[in-house]
Amino acid sequence: MKVYDMLIVGGGPGGYTAALYAARAGLSVLVLEKLSAGGQMALSERIENYPGFPEGIDGYTLAEQMQAQAERFGAQTELAEVLALDLRANPKIVETSEGTFYGRTVVYAAGAEPRQLGLPMEQALVGRGVSYCAACDGAFYRGKTVAVVGGGDSAAAEAMHLLPVAKKVILIHRRDTLRATKVYHAALTQAENLEFRWNSAVTELIYDGRLTGLRLKNTVTGEESSVSCDGVFISVGREPATALVSSQLSLDKGGYIVAGESTRTEIPGVYAVGDVRSKPLRQVVTAVADGAAAVHSAQSFLAGLENTDCLPE
Repeated sequence: MKVYDMLIVGGGPGGYTAALYAARAGLSVLVLEKLSAGGQMALSERIENYPGFPEGIDGYTLAEQMQAQAERFGAQTELAEVLALDLRANPKIVETSEGTFYGRTVVYAAGAEPRQLGLPMEQALVGRGVSYCAACDGAFYRGKTVAVVGGGDSAAAEAMHLLPVAKKVILIHRRDTLRATKVYHAALTQAENLEFRWNSAVTELIYDGRLTGLRLKNTVTGEESSVSCDGVFISVGREPATALVSSQLSLDKGGYIVAGESTRTEIPGVYAVGDVRSKPLRQVVTAVADGAAAVHSAQSFLAGLENTDCLPE
């Protein structure tokens, strides 16, 4: 039975930064990733706020570079779906679709998935007019009318991506102003092919084999209306992938793992990194910082120097 110094669940920017730091420190490291490196980052067509790339870089390329850098120093990757974890065992146990793995420490960096609206037929219409990623699917709607649901940075970015492609973009938000940072506001308000639908919530997906429109309800007056569109891009936040550890680790009201800047959880030797951790900002750069911090904490734990109660800050 091989016991790794560190098992990393998730191969996003936080996971592979942890792998890089741990491998360079001489620890044996295995990254368990279900699909491919990068997580949600890999779906970004252009990342412009990550230091060191003045012209920006696409998320897929950045993910591949992060993986290659970690593996250069000896980190290993296993493409496997994690099915269960026993974080209090000694060594810690991670059961996957490719077998069972053991580690002295575990870095949980499973990321987050797009939050759904929860409407009937939403999942059935994925690929038939419903999407959660403009960078992935926007090209399919060239010259067509699309809607974007949401009002934060991610929704604004989705709309910006679609404006040069679609004939018309309808931005639907349940409030009367965007929550997105100001940098997006001027560009969106000046776009000739953008229509705002303020104080509106999507109550129904209209379809005939594929999506043909949306039913809306005014959040102030209660008035109902409908819009015709060829596709809808849902961008109303993320759901942290914490279901596998919810019975072992403390979660906040949003479902994120309670852990401070050290990334330590209440279980000694277990660290929460990236989008799964409770924190005010979730970006590539903050996930990378988490990965480095987790290895610093893990090294103390492996050396017997970490505070044994490991309570989050």
